[in-house]
Amino acid sequence: MNIKKGGGQMRKGTGLISTILLLAPFALATNGDNLIGIGPASRGMGGIGTGMPVGPIDSIFRNPAWITHFNTKRFFVSFGGIIFMPNVKVSSKMYMQPSAGQNPMEVSTNGKVKSDADLFLVPEVGIVHKINDRLSWGIGAFGVSGMGVDFRSKNLMDVSQIINRNSPYYTNALAKMHTTFQFMRITPSVAYKINDIISVGAGLHIAWGSLDMGAELCADTPADSDIIPEMDKCWNASGGQSQDIGFGFSLGLALNFGDFIYGGLYYQSPVSMKYEKVFDSNGDGKYEDLKLEQPQEVALGIGVAPLNNLKVGFDVRWINWSDADGYKQFDWEDQIVYAIGLEFKPIDSLALRAGWNYGKTPIRDKSNLDPMRPKNSIPNFDAKFSDFQVYWFNLVGFPAIAEHHLTLGLNWKITENFNIDVSYVYALKSDVSAKAAGGAGEASAEMTQQSIGIGLNWQF
Repeated sequence: MNIKKGGGQMRKGTGLISTILLLAPFALATNGDNLIGIGPASRGMGGIGTGMPVGPIDSIFRNPAWITHFNTKRFFVSFGGIIFMPNVKVSSKMYMQPSAGQNPMEVSTNGKVKSDADLFLVPEVGIVHKINDRLSWGIGAFGVSGMGVDFRSKNLMDVSQIINRNSPYYTNALAKMHTTFQFMRITPSVAYKINDIISVGAGLHIAWGSLDMGAELCADTPADSDIIPEMDKCWNASGGQSQDIGFGFSLGLALNFGDFIYGGLYYQSPVSMKYEKVFDSNGDGKYEDLKLEQPQEVALGIGVAPLNNLKVGFDVRWINWSDADGYKQFDWEDQIVYAIGLEFKPIDSLALRAGWNYGKTPIRDKSNLDPMRPKNSIPNFDAKFSDFQVYWFNLVGFPAIAEHHLTLGLNWKITENFNIDVSYVYALKSDVSAKAAGGAGEASAEMTQQSIGIGLNWQF
């Protein structure tokens, strides 16, 4: 939404801001837009799984070399999922020049505005088959990234308060933006145990992505009135749901020194995706594509089992957002993610888990950003955006700013062939802000997250 008045560069810059607000393909997740762990065993232990084995299904994704490690029967099958509950609040403020010679008018949200998108379900399923003592294979289907925001219930700007300029008026400044993004990987993997110490593994990643963006947008046109803005060019910028399939791979190395000391190394390739005809950035009626590449990752880890009933692991992961198409144009920075997890078994049928996961947000605090000069090009949108508009998008449309996560979990062995994994993850409050040069505008976002995961596991 934009106020359309004479005001030179400030007016034009804010018009582009209203456009970039509609480009939100997702909302947030945990490490960037990725879940910290795949499977409740990994998530209950801070997202580890590269440097030590935490579960057959988790290993398919975190390090396929470990699927040779587990003393299961010939088949291990798991069904489960995550209830994901983000709490996202954003605020925004900018200033409009209503006409020559008049004081700038403040356009702002009335405090922080909460997104209505606060509950998501993420499915997980997997199977591991141990062919013999050296060779194993597995396949899993996991929701790994995504979610969305929803501001459709928030009020649009009240034109009657534009005339009464005694106080700032409320506007959601989000053009009723609502977005949904889902990203899943189907990962067939194979592992081979070279000797009692070394195992290697590889996986094929068949990725499926779905993106839907909805918003109402109005652009600047010359106004005849100096009091009430006109919005002569308005359009629904949403092109509807778009889907794509991409491919990648992963490689893993696992080291097991007598079930006492463990080590691992993992590489995950980038996956290129293109969501066709999802957005009209300039109101010309042509819906444009969005290229978005899930980035490559490198992880290494170590683990130790000082007691028969105690395991402790530590992983470090590098996520290369800054070189991934789409994310690099939004100026995301690379992440170094640290994860610590432990598992303690007070009795043979019960394992208790805890962990911590930290990765500095790829969206950082920024100030003195250029509010007007369009120079950033989002592939493949026709419009270009200034630095401030890009950060406005990041914080209002895609506040992927979680950093610290505390995790708990357990495994309960109910019968010889059936057990249950449960995890709980709490992301502590995190906030990021961006400010335009000359006080032309600012935006901020804050969030917390909670998630509950469960896995039902059979072996036969």
